[in-house]
Amino acid sequence: MTRTQVGSGKKGVSVALVSALTYAMFFMFAMTTDAVGEIIKIARVDMNLSNTEASAFHWATMIAIAMSGIGLGFLADRFGRKKTIIGGLAMYGVASALFMTGQSFQLYFTLLFISGLAIGVFKTSALALVGDLANSTDDHTSRMNAVEGFFGVGAIIGPLLVVWLTGQGLSWTWLYMIAACLCALMIIAALVTEYPPITGEKETPASVRHTLSLLGNAHALGFSLAIALYVACEVAIFVWLPTFLEGFTGTNTAMMFAAYAVMIFFVLRAVGRFLGAWILRIVDWKLVMLAFAAIIFGCFLASALIGKSAAVFLLPLSGLFMSMIYPTLNSKGISCFPKSDHGAVAGLILFFTAASAAFAPLLMAVASDRFGGGDMRIGFVLATGFAGLLFVMGLVNWIANPAAAALKAADQSEYS
Repeated sequence: MTRTQVGSGKKGVSVALVSALTYAMFFMFAMTTDAVGEIIKIARVDMNLSNTEASAFHWATMIAIAMSGIGLGFLADRFGRKKTIIGGLAMYGVASALFMTGQSFQLYFTLLFISGLAIGVFKTSALALVGDLANSTDDHTSRMNAVEGFFGVGAIIGPLLVVWLTGQGLSWTWLYMIAACLCALMIIAALVTEYPPITGEKETPASVRHTLSLLGNAHALGFSLAIALYVACEVAIFVWLPTFLEGFTGTNTAMMFAAYAVMIFFVLRAVGRFLGAWILRIVDWKLVMLAFAAIIFGCFLASALIGKSAAVFLLPLSGLFMSMIYPTLNSKGISCFPKSDHGAVAGLILFFTAASAAFAPLLMAVASDRFGGGDMRIGFVLATGFAGLLFVMGLVNWIANPAAAALKAADQSEYS
């Protein structure tokens, strides 16, 4: 088969500016997607929605991201990172601005779905871009942790902005207008910035079929499944922990943790991701993943067995150990492939990420209703199972190191 050279080199590229724009994108969309808990709390009352209807504010976006990741992730490889980032940001910005044009549930649902499609486009492009900027697979992992650190900051700022806006008597939809303005600024900056070309050799044309074919690759499927398990644990906390802790009483410190449980989790997750960019330079990533997966499993297991008195401390604190798992697994999974395939692989992984984020909380709710009479402790028993499987995968990864050959080959062929 004839091979075609896609590009090479970073001459004239402002790595610092391109990196800053990538950080800004992750900050911006985290600011809206991770504020969904506060938005649901307000919209449910204002619009007289049932719990099932209100949950659409979360799953509409997640399902759309999943569809976009697997169906449109290849666009970053076919048309280049810059064009797809600008296109995705434009789509997201317009959808966000349109939140100010009405107040119906149908309008919000439609715009949230469109926003999810847009996120899938520019996020897969941004994830592929991280590989274009990296100098090695280890550097790729470090950069990915930094990028996800800014996502973590956005996840903190978003809910705070919603609380502040409502405190000022303003609608939560202003959060989306702020996001639309940020999109406009990023599009302008991207238009005048030179992005690095896609490097490496391309054997198969970028397409949906090619993306789907990656499901047959052990590295793509293995890392995707591990990420799905991790995401199931993460969303369990910021979606259902407040419900689990309802009615909790204890010491002043414990009550403080209960009141700010999700915020503490987000803060520790953000701090940990910035630390991860440094820690993973000096400690083997496989050992970090195994140790942290073991601690997370312990936190969930103790919370499920002991109950609220343990969960109020352990589940928020688990954010510090969750922090490095997602960006590291994401980075290693993408790095197993040529840079010319990074958009497609990122899209596939994003599909598993968003699908898990949409369905894992639903499964927890069903388990709690059916087997616990609505007691969310049963839901966290299920989440403990997810954490246990993640630990098992970490153990297998540490012992067998199945990605070693692919990562070594990538260092030699893609980053040298």
